[in-house]
Amino acid sequence: MKVSDYIVKFIKEYNVDTIFGYQGGMITHLVDSIFKEDGINFVSLYHEQGAAFAAEGYSRVSGNIGVAIATSGPGATNLVTGIASCFFDSIACIFITGQVNTYELRRNDNIRQEGFQETDIIKIVQSITKYSVSIKNAEDIKYHLEKAFFLAKNERCGPVLLDIPMNIQRAEVNEDELKGFYYTDEHLEMEKYILNEVDLNNDIQNVINLIKESSRPIILSGGGIRIGRAIDELKLFSVVSNIPVVTTLMGLDSIDSEHENYVGYMGSYGNRYSNLAVANSDLLIVLGSRLTTRQTSTNVKSFAREAKIIHVDIDNNELNLKLKEDISIRCDVKVFLTKIINKLNIDDYKYDFSIWMDKIKNYKKQYPSYPTKIYKSEIDPNEIMHFIGDLCNKNTIFSLDIGQNQIWASQSIAIKKGQRVLNAGGMGPMGFSIPAAIGAWYSSKKSKIISIVGDGGFQMNIQELQTIIRDNIPIKIIIMNNQALGMIRHFQELYYDSKYYGTIEGYSTPDFIKVCTAYGIDSTKISSIDEIHKIKELLDDDKSHLIEITLSQITYSIPKLEMGRPIEDQSPLLDRDEFYKNMIVKAYK
Repeated sequence: MKVSDYIVKFIKEYNVDTIFGYQGGMITHLVDSIFKEDGINFVSLYHEQGAAFAAEGYSRVSGNIGVAIATSGPGATNLVTGIASCFFDSIACIFITGQVNTYELRRNDNIRQEGFQETDIIKIVQSITKYSVSIKNAEDIKYHLEKAFFLAKNERCGPVLLDIPMNIQRAEVNEDELKGFYYTDEHLEMEKYILNEVDLNNDIQNVINLIKESSRPIILSGGGIRIGRAIDELKLFSVVSNIPVVTTLMGLDSIDSEHENYVGYMGSYGNRYSNLAVANSDLLIVLGSRLTTRQTSTNVKSFAREAKIIHVDIDNNELNLKLKEDISIRCDVKVFLTKIINKLNIDDYKYDFSIWMDKIKNYKKQYPSYPTKIYKSEIDPNEIMHFIGDLCNKNTIFSLDIGQNQIWASQSIAIKKGQRVLNAGGMGPMGFSIPAAIGAWYSSKKSKIISIVGDGGFQMNIQELQTIIRDNIPIKIIIMNNQALGMIRHFQELYYDSKYYGTIEGYSTPDFIKVCTAYGIDSTKISSIDEIHKIKELLDDDKSHLIEITLSQITYSIPKLEMGRPIEDQSPLLDRDEFYKNMIVKAYK
């Protein structure tokens, strides 16, 4: 069997039915093998970065591994941003790059290049992959594939990269004689660190004791809840314990907005009422979150300063990293939640935090995310986002780009049960939304896919409109067009005397309606509040459509946390008397 045929067969056996990529000289064997194999498809995007984001979207929605392939040199390096996005957000993807023949590889590191488009992609991606290797021996192909798939999905998920020279791809191997990774000493040693049978009894009893002592507890749900497939367990834990739940940006769809104990999204651009809840808590149970400065603020000492902190995470490196934690548990969140729910049910203790919940509900009533009341006759982006969310059914997947559009949607779309939100958090790459939406559709073709993007991010991977029209993908694209790079413009307003270099001055947008017409995608422009009703019918059909929403050039994502302030004290700042009245704990100075 040819190695490239073996690779495709192996991927298919992992129930992956779609491979994303862009054709190139050093992967022609792989693409040909995909074409020959029934039950698996090659989806060609128009830039390798788009293929990487599509693989990420596929993985996020399916819960399976996403796969993207690219040729050597520029093809491989074009994958890098997508690989990094998967690494920082813990998304399981396999990236396969072609490489020049082994006999064309440079003979030592002092030589820059020998083969055409030869590039040492392994050295480039080592810091942003869980495993990366150049396969120089065809007989090792099974070992490296098994190891790659194992590492991508086990412990903290993440990307791997296999670099395969052209002559290795075309080599013939005997499938029955190939040596694998599974059940080797190396594999068995790694299995010891997969924490599915950890004795948590003492830790769980200590957590329960802290819950009993608490009067203002909060659960902080991060991206690890979704990745760890612990959605149902999170909800049940919240119900059994009666503890309210806030989410991070990456944990937005870990619990629906309709849930009785959901109290918003927290962080530097989070809901003001959610941040007030976290700040005033006396117990914070952090599940699957890294606690970055986007949650804690740069003034880490001010964060949840009177709360006991319990932190559960699969990655030991994230525990006790920024804060002094009272209980740190290195464990799969699903395992932890399952065990603590069982213990709570056995104890049959009645937890009553109704006074605390009433306080949080009062915060929410005081500080809704929409309308923001800063726009006069112009369209309010937060209000539009809430309106769009209301129009969408439970089978909707929102794919958000980076910038103000992401924040408006995250703050104001009320996530319904069954809906998904794809947010790129750690890398924060503009241009993510549309190709990730394409990958999401290939994973879940019965879902309604909505890409929400700004005018800047839209231009980053605009070429993928051709993928949408070519493959008849019914994605709805909503451009929030303020003809500016709004988030950075706001930063310039605050810290650079409103010198809008590169955000307004030296930046421009094309006529998006004409662009979409050229691609063959129906498009509609909405320029006033009176035209908003048009959105409903455009979202309801089964065709691709672009909806351009024209905004004021000066827009804001508020509330926003400014440098050095605690998360509960976001801009625009509240009247000081009002602010102090909201604080149960002592205000931070």
